[in-house]
Amino acid sequence: MRSLTLKLTLAFLVVGLTGSIIVALLAQIQTRQEFNQYVLGVYKSEFFNELVSYYEVNNSWVGVDQAISNRHKPGSNGPDYHEPATVVDGNGIVVLGRPDLIGRKITIDRRHGVPLEVNGSVVGWMLLYSPEHNKSPEGDFLDRLNRNIVFSAAIAIMLALVIGIVLARTISHPIRDLRAATQVVAVGNLGYQVPVRTKDELGELAISFNQMSADLAESNNLRRQMTADIAHELRNPLSVILGYTEALSEGKLSISANILTVMHEEALHLQRLIEDLRILSLADAGELSLLKQNVSPLSLLERVKIAHTPHAEKRKVSLNLDVEPGLPNILVDPDRIMQVLGNLVSNALRYTPRNGQIQLSAMHGQKGIELQVVDNGAGIPAEDLPYIFERFYKADKSRHFQNGESGLGLAIAKSIVEAHNGSISAESTLGQGTKFIVRLPA
Repeated sequence: MRSLTLKLTLAFLVVGLTGSIIVALLAQIQTRQEFNQYVLGVYKSEFFNELVSYYEVNNSWVGVDQAISNRHKPGSNGPDYHEPATVVDGNGIVVLGRPDLIGRKITIDRRHGVPLEVNGSVVGWMLLYSPEHNKSPEGDFLDRLNRNIVFSAAIAIMLALVIGIVLARTISHPIRDLRAATQVVAVGNLGYQVPVRTKDELGELAISFNQMSADLAESNNLRRQMTADIAHELRNPLSVILGYTEALSEGKLSISANILTVMHEEALHLQRLIEDLRILSLADAGELSLLKQNVSPLSLLERVKIAHTPHAEKRKVSLNLDVEPGLPNILVDPDRIMQVLGNLVSNALRYTPRNGQIQLSAMHGQKGIELQVVDNGAGIPAEDLPYIFERFYKADKSRHFQNGESGLGLAIAKSIVEAHNGSISAESTLGQGTKFIVRLPA
């Protein structure tokens, strides 16, 4: 039995069948008991008293059938009429009831009878059933009730079966869609989407699968793009170095200090690119080593300012420091955070015009300490802002990375900050400047 639909259908059927049988049995037993109690209550006050009076007067049951025959109810005079209860004497011999039973000895079911007592002695029993025969008003009523209960139980079972089939298909259909989708994704068709048919847990599962599939497709595209970008960025310095070495080996160029300087700079650029890729791979694997220390935000920003002041003065850009007093220390790897802040300041210097300014700030934030690098440079276009932390992302697609850029600086900064359980974001207005915010736990 491998079909989930069949399993669920049978499960619903078994539950419905079990429930219907239990309800039917309980209803039948309870109804019979309550009906017997009702009949007992009715006849105990009327018929019972009349029987006891007859025995007290006659000291015998002889002739009781003739004496009671005048108790016919209106409309009950028919060929099959009999008293609603059967009366037996102390020996179990029927003295009142259906004519064919009078004088016969029967087995007394005392659970459905009432003892007839005279002067403290049991002289007979009034039985609330018709022995060896079920054609009595009470018996007919119970028979009809039983048939109705059985009929209702059968309808309930059929409804359970129909509902079970519908529910089983409703549940199994999305699962079949997901199974087929996983097979499609397994063969490489990333990004495949399944229809969301419900709003329950299965619908949430389908939505999660669609999100996972879309993320896999995006990750695969990013991986391909990053591979192409890495190859492109590695090829540029290698092409320069190979070009010079080839020309030197063929004697087309003579060795000079300028050529050696260019080759050295390209080799350094290649080394930086490889180191950046190594840092990213360690961060992705969760193996980026951090030597955390308790440091003050002020000391970090002062170190950054000192390190970049010569470059800022050369570009006629002022570096300003603004630190909120009383800030607590932060537990970070100072060298890694310096790498992050240094990258942000380098980017700000690159795009801040002459006589511009860059402000380094530290303040309390909602989730710890905020370190900010704010410039009044060219700004970042709104359509590019969500992607600036992606690897090798270029707002200007026609511009190659130059001046030692690897295109990985912001991606590395994000990885380092997140390794510290922090976050980094950017706000920018085109033509007015950019603000980078590093949030770290205090």
